[in-house]
Amino acid sequence: MAAPAVPQPRSSKTESYVDNKRKEDIRQANIVAARAIADAVRTSLGPKGMDKMISTASGEVIITNDGATILNKMEVLQPAAKMLVELSKSQDSAAGDGTTTVVVIAGSLLKQCLSLLSHGIHPTVISDSLHKTAIKAVDVLTAMAVPVELSDRESLIKSASTSLNSKVVSQYSTLLAPLAVDSVLSVVDPSKPDLVDLRDIKIVKKLGGTVDDTVLVKGLVFDKKVSHAAGGPTRIENAKIAVIQFQISPPKTDIEQSIIVSDYTQMDRILKEERNYILGMIKKIKATGCNVLLIQKSILRDAVTDLSLHYLAKAKILVIKDVERDDIEFITKTLNCLPISNIEHFRSEKLGYADIVEEASMGDGKIVKITGIKDMGRTATVLVRGSNQLVIDEAERSLHDALCVVRCLVNKRFLIAGGGAPEIELSRQLGAWAKVLHGMEGYCVRSFAEALEVIPYTLAENAGLNPITIVTELRNRHAQGEINTGINVRKGQITNILEENVVQPLLVSTSAITLATECVRMIMKIDDIVTVR
Repeated sequence: MAAPAVPQPRSSKTESYVDNKRKEDIRQANIVAARAIADAVRTSLGPKGMDKMISTASGEVIITNDGATILNKMEVLQPAAKMLVELSKSQDSAAGDGTTTVVVIAGSLLKQCLSLLSHGIHPTVISDSLHKTAIKAVDVLTAMAVPVELSDRESLIKSASTSLNSKVVSQYSTLLAPLAVDSVLSVVDPSKPDLVDLRDIKIVKKLGGTVDDTVLVKGLVFDKKVSHAAGGPTRIENAKIAVIQFQISPPKTDIEQSIIVSDYTQMDRILKEERNYILGMIKKIKATGCNVLLIQKSILRDAVTDLSLHYLAKAKILVIKDVERDDIEFITKTLNCLPISNIEHFRSEKLGYADIVEEASMGDGKIVKITGIKDMGRTATVLVRGSNQLVIDEAERSLHDALCVVRCLVNKRFLIAGGGAPEIELSRQLGAWAKVLHGMEGYCVRSFAEALEVIPYTLAENAGLNPITIVTELRNRHAQGEINTGINVRKGQITNILEENVVQPLLVSTSAITLATECVRMIMKIDDIVTVR
């Protein structure tokens, strides 16, 4: 620890020399670290963005374009840089899309903050003007937005396909976008029109085929095969389905005990009792007319034994065992039935009804499909296919983003142009607003307005266009009042982006700006890092 600088004795008691160097250094270090993170994901922004290949310590390989996934997997040690990882996570949970955008905006704002700090402006002033800028920016964006109705399926599909265009599976966006829209609309509850719970949409991944074979299933899909132990049925029409949480196997002692049998006749009696016990259970099940059993995975003892499977097959009951505990809620909601936790409570009113339950071969394995469910709950199942595991995982992530985009539109029914148009418009309007403000604030707001130009700049750069000409031309068009002009990456020029069907939900843009500014303000306010051992 260096000795503190000893102030010279002065006549006045108030004046003393304080060392500010360390605070500036820490700010500088924080900003540099956070910007390094932002630059790492900057290349993957937009439809022509590159993908990242992440190799984890365990040897797993992930190929992705999703900002949140990339940052999640990165081992970030610097505390300020960790904040950017958290930032992309919160954007992922708030809007679902725009995870790269939010980090790039934050990095650009930090760059401007660094230059403002070096001009000697106090961090608190910068932070406060940033807050004002964010509020103003949200107002500007809301003024630009176009209202949309949920019945307008075309607009929803447009925004979902815009989200998919920046992904690896962009060539399949014509298939995946309508699929995402339909699945979200099928789970919207009319009584609560603003809420969509994405847990009601189950994504089942199955290797084999191509992404083209992805389908939306009205019903249930299990990534398991029917238990064929004793030649039981594999297809049942007019199914009555029971979801059970108890075991069809002879009872065991609760604690680890062994029962010693000395006599052979007693041995026979035990086996006979077991058989009668299982038969009694199966008779009760058969009495309700149930012919499909979904059996929950059990920890305590075997959920089914070979003997019970044999009897179930004789009773012509189709059995799907090892249903995960987490799926039970989804299954009962879909089938509109109740889980049965005890054999004594096995009644016909707790069953679910479906037209057909069948096993189908798919890829290298088999799946079980339940279709034609009576009074089906508001859920949807998407079966994602792909030629290898990396493609399937990326398709699932992209589909999740598209679902989130549609969910944003359900929550807040406004659309906004994409392609860098809103950012340039914000930059222009905030620049004009900065001239009205007095003192330091105006100066800060002006530099933040410049910072927003990073999005169109990066879009152009990733598409291999000349960023400076493009951004200058964009400013020019926006100054003439064409607020929906953006970069058309496919044609490599500037067009009215609304006519090109490049649209995104308002919520994605507003939450990106508010979250980015909040994060930057936090980083600005930090003046020291204290490590505690």
